[in-house]
Amino acid sequence: MHLSGDGHFTKAVHSRLESLLGAPRALMTTSCSHALEMSALLLDVQEGDEVIMPSFTFVSTANAFVLRGARPVFVDIRPDTLNIDEQKIEAAISPRTKAIVVVHYAGVACEMNDIVTIGQRHGIPVVEDNAHGLFGSYHGKLLGTFGVMATQSFHETKNISCGEGGALVINDPHLIERAEITREKGTNRSRFFRGLVDKYTWVAPGSSYLPSDLLAAYLLGQLEKAEEIQSHRMAVWNRYQDTLADWARSNAVAQPIVPDGCAHPAHLYYLLLPSLDDRTAFIAHLKARGIIAVFHYVPLHTSEFGRRFGSASDDLQVTESISDRLVRLPLFNDISAPEQERVIDAVLSFSSQGALV
Repeated sequence: MHLSGDGHFTKAVHSRLESLLGAPRALMTTSCSHALEMSALLLDVQEGDEVIMPSFTFVSTANAFVLRGARPVFVDIRPDTLNIDEQKIEAAISPRTKAIVVVHYAGVACEMNDIVTIGQRHGIPVVEDNAHGLFGSYHGKLLGTFGVMATQSFHETKNISCGEGGALVINDPHLIERAEITREKGTNRSRFFRGLVDKYTWVAPGSSYLPSDLLAAYLLGQLEKAEEIQSHRMAVWNRYQDTLADWARSNAVAQPIVPDGCAHPAHLYYLLLPSLDDRTAFIAHLKARGIIAVFHYVPLHTSEFGRRFGSASDDLQVTESISDRLVRLPLFNDISAPEQERVIDAVLSFSSQGALV
């Protein structure tokens, strides 16, 4: 039995992702973090380079490039989609800028037409951190297909999961061979198995980014059930959005905004409370009723390491405000209608300090 990487099931996953996304190449990795690290290697990011990204993201987005010696340049986010503010990217560009990394928060698309245009105008590649966004789209085009590369996550918290896993989606065909080499410990092993060389050897920097074929088998099963999974998650998301609308208006709570032309994959459902105090009280209110609701990212530019090694392009007031007020409601693949009803009832019984009277 073949248990190591790039067996039958891994190849089947590659084929399915390539077919779904219309991408020239998709390669499974051990995590989305490793896919991001591969993107940094493929872009030849080096010490002294700068990489533009939002501060409102998971640490892996920045770590991948910091490991290569680059400095993250943090840009503020939009107050509606919570994505990087495309109107502030150009001001952050310098002669040292090596890449623009976007994150599709909650699977709602960044303004990719504008961002890709900015990248092309300055000759800077765009990378999509699409950990939240598989099956999401922007004006009819799937997320993960705009940048020269995109990364996917199959962590257990994601819609489609194998426990731990990821993928690098390569949209620039010129990067495919180097990506295969990087993923295979810096060797030309893929060329060897295609009969293009009589033995394989070390030809470039790389690492072991291949997941076990056992994980790929589990992931393939999830992908085969994707329509069912997505249908259930979307029903849960829509139920939150519809049943909480009046309560949210009465309590000055903001619900997710999905702009025209964007389709999201129901990855997560969040609320924006009026203040940090309100959020703290709201989380405690739910916890007292046996419901765990959590906040999300602590802005990277405010972290100990972010203050030392990153820089902010401007005042990141929106990022800091959103981080203080956001809370996520339970949303997972097998959440039942009674479980969701219990969450909704608990939410409806809470009144914020800004509630209308």
